[in-house]
Formats: sequence, C-alpha cells, structure tokens
Amino acid sequence: MSEVAPEYTLGIEEEYLLVDVETCALVDVPDALMDDCARELGDKVSPEFLACQIEVGTGVCANIAEARADLGHLRRTIADCAAQYGMAPLAVSCHPFADWHTRKHTEKQRYNDLARDLAGVVRRMLISGMHVHVGLPDDDLRIDIMRQITYFLPHMLALSTSSPYWGGQDTGLNSYRLTIFDNLPRTGLPPEFISYGEYRRSVDTIIDAGLIEDTTKIWWDIRPSHRFPTLEARICDVMPLMEHALTVAAMIQSTARMLVELRRRNQRWRIYDRFLIAENRWRAQRYGPREGLLDIGKGEVVPVPQLVAELIEMLEADAMVLGCLNELRGAQDILKTGTSAERQRAVHAAARAEGADETEALRAVVQALIAEFRVGL
Repeated sequence: MSEVAPEYTLGIEEEYLLVDVETCALVDVPDALMDDCARELGDKVSPEFLACQIEVGTGVCANIAEARADLGHLRRTIADCAAQYGMAPLAVSCHPFADWHTRKHTEKQRYNDLARDLAGVVRRMLISGMHVHVGLPDDDLRIDIMRQITYFLPHMLALSTSSPYWGGQDTGLNSYRLTIFDNLPRTGLPPEFISYGEYRRSVDTIIDAGLIEDTTKIWWDIRPSHRFPTLEARICDVMPLMEHALTVAAMIQSTARMLVELRRRNQRWRIYDRFLIAENRWRAQRYGPREGLLDIGKGEVVPVPQLVAELIEMLEADAMVLGCLNELRGAQDILKTGTSAERQRAVHAAARAEGADETEALRAVVQALIAEFRVGL
C-alpha cells in the first residue's frame, strides 16, 4: 500500500488557569462561565482535570494563518467571558503562588477515575501545557517521524518555558511543570519504535491487560494521537504570548515536514540514544534557552541561540512551503525578549526593587501574565 501524502494540518490545544483579577489567586471555573464559553465555542472548549482549569482546542487548520485566527478567537472569547465574572485566564504552566493542596478536581467520570488510579501523584497536577498536532495520515510515517523528531523536542521546550515558580518559590528551573508531570506513569520521551505495528503491540499489551482503556492514558512528550491522524507534540509549556505559541507550533510543523522530505529522498535524521536526548531535555527544563544544549553530533554544548539560528536556516524552505516562515523566524524574538519564565523573573525582580514584599511581587507577576494573555488579540 502506498503511503498517504501528508498535508501537515495544524491543531493547537492550550490549557489555561483561571484567576480572580483582584487577588490574582486561582479560582474554580463557575458552571455559568463554562456554559457561556460552550455557547460561544462549542466543543472547542472543555473542563480540565482541575476545577480551576479550562482547555481549548482549535479545529483542523490548513496552515498557521488559520491557526492564528482560530486560537485568537478562542483566547479572546475565554478572556471576555471570564471578565464578566471578575476573572481572567492565564496561559502559563504553573501559577506563581498557588497551593496545590487546596485545589479540587472536576467532577467528571474520567477525572474521578484518574484521581482514583493515580492517587497522590495526580493531585499535584496544578500544571498546564500546550499540545501541537501535525497531520500525518500514514500510520508508519507517524511512528518514523516521531522517532526522529524526538531529537528536537528539547529545543522546543527551551523556547516555551513558562513555569519557574511553584508554591510561591522560585524553583531555579525554567519549566517546573515537567518535574510535576514526570511523576505520572507513561510520560517522558517516547520509546523507540521502528514501526506502527511494534507500537501497537506494545500499547495493546497494557490495554488488553486492562491497565488502561486506550492510548489517551499514554502521556509521552510526543505521541500518535488517539483521536486524530496526527503526531501530537506535548512537551511544551503553555505560553502567555500567543505569537510565541504560534512560533513554536510553526517550528514543530516545519520540522515534521523537513523530516518527511528527508524520508522521500531515502535519507533520515540520525537516531541518537534517548539517554543523550534526555540530557538536553533536562537542560532545557532547568535553564531554558540560556545555558546551551548538547549538539550530539559535535559532542559539545552549543549556545541555544546558535542552535536556533541553525534550525531556522535548515527549516526555511519547509516553512516557506507551509506559509509559516515569519512565525518560524519569531524564535529569534523569543530569544530577544525572553521566554515567559525569564519575563516572570524580571517582573518579580523589578517589583522587589521598587519596595514590594514577596506576596506583592508574585501578584505583580500574575498581573503581567493576565495582560500578556490579551496581547495580539
């Protein structure tokens, strides 16, 4: 059977935290607010595991322009609806000062089952992420590209980092979210499968044994989507600035196309040991884009700005075909203006320098995140 040619459609899912605009503290999503959002957005909005979260997902977008319009509409609608209740959404992976002990999960059968099965581990999941789907309709092609694109996941993570704070403390990490998420089973870098059949044999073993009901309970950094003919990148923090989110989505989409084009020419990206990629994953999690990643081919640590410049150059032709070259080049803007983690620390430091106490400084961080959510809308 011939391979189905991909169209590289895009889908973006984001999870938001809801806060009170006066206190900047987390609040649970009122039923009336969720109903308002659902009336406007239909099935593109849904509750998340924790009652203080809202999840949105674009439709199937032919290109980055459609994704921009769809995601912008989703963000604007959520923000406008929340404002009617004195609330605001944050597109950030950890709230700067919330206490996970005080949060409750959404009363829904799937989430009740998760709370039962994962016990104390899942109760700490006060985190949000961004998932990017790229349409790759052929089963074996998805597995082959997943195997290769894993190399680039730390680069995407470094640019997206937005979770330096946890429980009112600066963790020293740029993506503390992954520290929390990695406590769940079936997370992290995916195993190295050589075919879709091998992937199915592995996952069907635990499904048939009754351990999980389907592959939605597999939460690798990248996975074949359970519901769609897509490859779903899940490693990224959610980003307050929509433009930065679109840049990372464009980078993921362009990288997928680049790897498919290599395959068409009977070439491929070298498969490196997961141990080495995991080291870069940790460096991105810890330092964001500022302390360099391991160039595995060279065997040396290279500054992230240099790696990003090389990646942009390598992906330019693919991005031009996909219509997302400007968004791809936006990675330079992320490096120039800073990731969300860096901007949050800058806001905190400025507030403290102006005489704010620690509580006031953390609230200033939340206020900045509220403002950033609406930039470009």
